[in-house]
Amino acid sequence: MGLRTHFNQDFQGTPRRGAAASERGEWIYGRRPVLEMLRAERRHLYEAALPPVTGGRDAPDVAALRGGLRKRGVPVHAMGRDTLDDLCEGGNHQGVAIRVGGFPYVAFDQIVHDVKEDADAIVLFLDHIEDPQNVGSLLRTADAAGVTGVVIPEDRAAGVTPGVVRASAGASEHLRVARVVNLVRAIKEVQAAGAWVTGLDLGTDARPYTSVDFKGRVGLVVGSEGEGISRLVRESCDFIACLPMRGRVESLNAGVAGGIALYEIVRQQKGG
Repeated sequence: MGLRTHFNQDFQGTPRRGAAASERGEWIYGRRPVLEMLRAERRHLYEAALPPVTGGRDAPDVAALRGGLRKRGVPVHAMGRDTLDDLCEGGNHQGVAIRVGGFPYVAFDQIVHDVKEDADAIVLFLDHIEDPQNVGSLLRTADAAGVTGVVIPEDRAAGVTPGVVRASAGASEHLRVARVVNLVRAIKEVQAAGAWVTGLDLGTDARPYTSVDFKGRVGLVVGSEGEGISRLVRESCDFIACLPMRGRVESLNAGVAGGIALYEIVRQQKGG
């Protein structure tokens, strides 16, 4: 639910600076991410910035945002591009940003519960992926593929930051994401809940990804950009799968590889 305020209409101004980090929250930027933030209704909403009205009317997408913000009682500023560039740390904001509370991670136990309740559950494990673009791309595909939950490590991994939200086009706001101290332990708990876990990697033990049986409860592990899947995580997987590589480059981008495998899971679970 959004944080209600007494403001009912747009006003000119600039956000307060120098507040404590917990009070300040974080700025999510871009028209689609902010729209998905409003649709998801999972974060506290403090204040927003929209382009000033020109020619007596907003662009259609900005008008939708303005209406949604008014309905939620969120104060709206007209802010200069330089100010927004600073607040969004140079991100592509399209003249739109919103100050919100932190991402609402779920308890890992909730994901385990959901796996037990869903015979076709899909859990996506991200093994120390640090590139926000790759994490955002994977979260966008995970939402589209109907993934039950996403699990990421607490250290040496990108969390759901404003850059990740932007890269996911706001899809991250609709996902259940858990952060865990020990990824191997998390994999074992999902396996104990009835899921077979497959890691994407190369090696003599790797089978073509289309030959893995992805029906029923499944987990998919996507490794980091440079190191791939870590040794202990790899040893915890039930299967290792690879994608065919016919060119000279030895590996695919993590976001692309994970997306291909996720849709193979969807294809098999939905009967082709």
